[in-house]
Amino acid sequence: MLSARSLFQEILDHDESFRLFCSIAAGGEAQGGWENGRIAALVPDGERALAPKIARHGADEDKHGRIFRALLKKRGLDPVPVPPETDYTMLLERRGIGLAHDRLRRDEPLTVPDIVVYLAHSRVTEQRAADQMALLVRYFGDHPEIGRALRVIAADEDNHLAYAHEELLRLAAAGHGRLIPRTLRVYALAEIRVHRDVSLAVMAYMGRILGWPKPKRALLAAGVHATYAWERLVGRHRMAALRTPERRDALGSPPAPAPEAA
Repeated sequence: MLSARSLFQEILDHDESFRLFCSIAAGGEAQGGWENGRIAALVPDGERALAPKIARHGADEDKHGRIFRALLKKRGLDPVPVPPETDYTMLLERRGIGLAHDRLRRDEPLTVPDIVVYLAHSRVTEQRAADQMALLVRYFGDHPEIGRALRVIAADEDNHLAYAHEELLRLAAAGHGRLIPRTLRVYALAEIRVHRDVSLAVMAYMGRILGWPKPKRALLAAGVHATYAWERLVGRHRMAALRTPERRDALGSPPAPAPEAA
C-alpha cells in the first residue's frame, strides 16, 4: 500500500535516493540562509529591529543545510548536483516570488514594501516546510539515524512560521493591511504550482533510482495532481491566512541548544 511513510522509507533505505533527497534539501536550506543574510544586511532604518530576527532565520537555514550534509557524511556519501527542475527556491524566484537575487546582491537598503514581500514569501514557504517536517517527525521522529535531525529542523520551521505570522500582523496594523493579503494570495497560488512541479520532478527521479514500475509512478503522479487540485481550491486559503501565533517573539529569544551534526 502506498503511503507517505512507505515512500520515504524506500528513499531512506537506498543510498542513491537518500543522497538525492539530502542534496536537494541541503541546497534549498543553504539558499535560504544566503537570502536571509542579505535581507538582514539591507533592512531599512525604520525596521532595524527586525535585522537580528532575519539573521537568526538565516542562521537556522544554514544550520539545516549542515545537518543534511552531515546525514550524508554519516553514510559516507557526497552531495550530488541538484537537478534544476527540483530546485524549489530557484523556481519560486523565477515566478517572481520573494525578493529577486539581483536585488539582494545590490548594496541598496530595502523598503518596507520589500520587507512585506520577504515576510509574505516566508509565511507561505515556511507553512510548507513546517507541514512537511511535521509529517516526517510523525513517522520518523524516533528513527535512530535521522530522528534527531528531523526534530531539530521541525522545531525551527515552527518558529519561522510563527515569526512570519507575527511580523506580518504587526505590519498590517501599521498600515500595510491592503498589500499583505493581496501578496499572500498571489504567493500561495504560485507556491502550490511550484510545489506540484517540484514534487512531480522529484518523484520521477526517485522512480528511476528505485526502479518503480510504471503503474506506481502513474499513481504517485495522480496523487500529486490531486493534492494540487485540493490546495488550489481549499488549501491556498490556509496558506494565505494570518493568525496570532501561540509562541510570540519566536526568533527574538536565544535559540535552544541543537546539534550541529546529525
